[in-house]
Formats: sequence, C-alpha cells, structure tokens
Amino acid sequence: MSTAPAQTHFLSLPDLAARSAGGAVLWANDDLFAEKENLIKPGPAEHRPATFGHKGQVYDGWETRRRRGATADSHDFAIVRLAAPAVIRGVVVDTAWFTGNYPPQISVDAAFVEGYPSAEELAETTEWTRIVDRRDVNGDTRNPFEVDSPRRWTHVRLAIYPDGGVARFRVHGEGLLDPRFTEIPLDLAALENGGRITACSNMFYSSPNNLLLPGSARTMGEGWETSRRRDSGNDWVQVHLAGQGVVAAAEIDTSYFIGNAPGAARLRGRDGDGEWFDLLETTELRPDTRHRVLLDSGRPVTEARLDIYPDGGLARLRLFGRLTADGLRVVNERWEASA
Repeated sequence: MSTAPAQTHFLSLPDLAARSAGGAVLWANDDLFAEKENLIKPGPAEHRPATFGHKGQVYDGWETRRRRGATADSHDFAIVRLAAPAVIRGVVVDTAWFTGNYPPQISVDAAFVEGYPSAEELAETTEWTRIVDRRDVNGDTRNPFEVDSPRRWTHVRLAIYPDGGVARFRVHGEGLLDPRFTEIPLDLAALENGGRITACSNMFYSSPNNLLLPGSARTMGEGWETSRRRDSGNDWVQVHLAGQGVVAAAEIDTSYFIGNAPGAARLRGRDGDGEWFDLLETTELRPDTRHRVLLDSGRPVTEARLDIYPDGGLARLRLFGRLTADGLRVVNERWEASA
C-alpha cells in the first residue's frame, strides 16, 4: 500500500478521531457493506481475501452501496466526533485494500458544536465549514491532506464522491483544554481513591464496579449494563465517595454503548443519611459519548446516586470535586489508623 505525496509533517500529531483516544463515528448516511465505526479503529486495516458475508466481501473499513443515477455532486458521508476540541492540522483518508471500490474523490468539513447534539442535528442543522476541498484520492493508499485553519473544531464530516469504501480516517491535530474545566480536581468516585459501589438496581450483564475503574473502557463488556426493563421503572446505582466533598463536575460515559445506552440520567447526592438533592437534573444522554458536565450545587456530599432512564449501560462514572475540611480530616485519620 502506498502513500500519496503531500505535506505530512502533521502526522506526528495525535489522531484525535481514534477510538482509543475517545473519538466516535456518530452518523453515516449509508454503511450497507461495512460499518462506519471501522473508520476510527486504532490499528491498520486488515484484509482476508475471499471472506464473504451475506452482504459480500468483508472489509475492515466503511463501505457504502453503489449509487445509481449519480450526479457530479452525489456523495455519501460520515460524521465523526473528535476526542476533544482541537485545531486540526491534517487528515488522512486511508483506502487500504479498497481497489475497485474506493471513492475517486473526497472532501472534509468541520464544525464546532457545544454540548452533545444528536446525530440528526449534526446532519441536518449544523453549520459546516470546508477544511479540505474536494480532492482526488487513490485506491489502496494512505491519502494525506494538510489543513490550514486556526479555528477549533469538535466534529468532522468526511464526504466521498460518489460512493465506495474508506478503511480508516485519521484527524491529526492539537487538542484544546476547555478553560471552563480547569478547576476540576480529584475524582471522588474512583476506586483507586476510595470510592465504592454500595447498591444498584440491576447488574444482569456486568458489574457496576466497572463504572469506577481507572482508564477508559475498551469494550461494552468493561462497563455496567442492566437487563431490558419491561415495566415503568428505571435502573440506578449508588456510590460512596472517597470522603465528604463538593462535586464540581461529572463525567457520564456511554462509550461503546451504541444501541443500548440509557436515554437520560439524573445525578443526586446526600451528606451522610441526609436527604437526597439534585446535582444534575434529568438530562438526555447520547450513545457512545463521554458527557462532561459542570455542577454548581456547592453542597457537600458523601454519597451519590445515578439514575438512568429506563435502563441500559454505562462505561464509566467520574465525579470530580474537592474534599471538605471535614472530609480531609477523616481521610487523614483513616490513613493514620491503617499504618
């Protein structure tokens, strides 16, 4: 496989679309032959000749059906959410193993969108900016394209003309820290800091303890997933925090849960045996997304309860905050007592 000639100094920068970094493919208008999620797999595409499924040759990439009656502007496209807001320096459209079915041309658009818009909103109402003009690509080739834009972006849209297959899509750039999140401190829910699960409504497929593990989940099986509810209730999990603290931000991560993520979540807290109060009111969740939200209750808590509606799975739960003076005192006392 070859690499098309181009300025490629940007290849030393991280791939912010990669699954392993936290990127996700949110939408494609068509992926009949091969799934859109393959675009951002971290490794190179693999190929085994004469491996046929019920839709034809199995490809490790994204492949759309053949268009009929296509015009010069006909195209298919996929939308990727980056792992973080970023300044994009270049992209690579890798057509590895696609020889008679690669797209002759591509273009790339980008957008900066606050929050977690739905795939429909991104496809239909988002304002996109062209960062790579319509360009020719070669088959079975890593096709790099430099991007000259100082702006920050959160989503990119890859268009292929008129149809075909792309093995991998790499978006190289510099991630940007959102200054609104610079005061985030300790994860008070983490197992490694002393957080623990004290109760949950359902653990049919996997343990809720997975929610508090370090690092990112690598598969759906490394999160917490409930069975499907057939009643009017909802599932929930309760966490005892590392110590009494004030929670300033939460991360509710549905990574890898695509068809079985909860539709919404509510986060509450309490101090000791006190009354539960809202840290985060019922909020819509997106599949396969790390939701980072700021919290402003300012009230100390020792317990947190996450309700999901109605059921489903989560990869991780992070509760970032600072210990209160009393919380720090108790932590110190326990530390000394355990010497």
